[in-house]
Amino acid sequence: MLFPVLLMLFALAMERVEFRLSKLGVREQEVQEFLDQASTSEVATLANEGMPHALARFNSRKRRTPASEELADQRAS
Repeated sequence: MLFPVLLMLFALAMERVEFRLSKLGVREQEVQEFLDQASTSEVATLANEGMPHALARFNSRKRRTPASEELADQRAS
């Protein structure tokens, strides 16, 4: 009798945890863009501090240099 109640409470708790984790997650597109365009220091940040910090550093660099996409396109040509 107690087991079904505990199982339901556990399932509800796990649903809340899953919701919070999904909000903290990084989208696949962001990861792909990071891997394609990250600098050496940003990759080092990824290795040392994790994806959220590395992605924040990467996005900060992108905001500072809006012409970076044009430069990357020129290099690819």
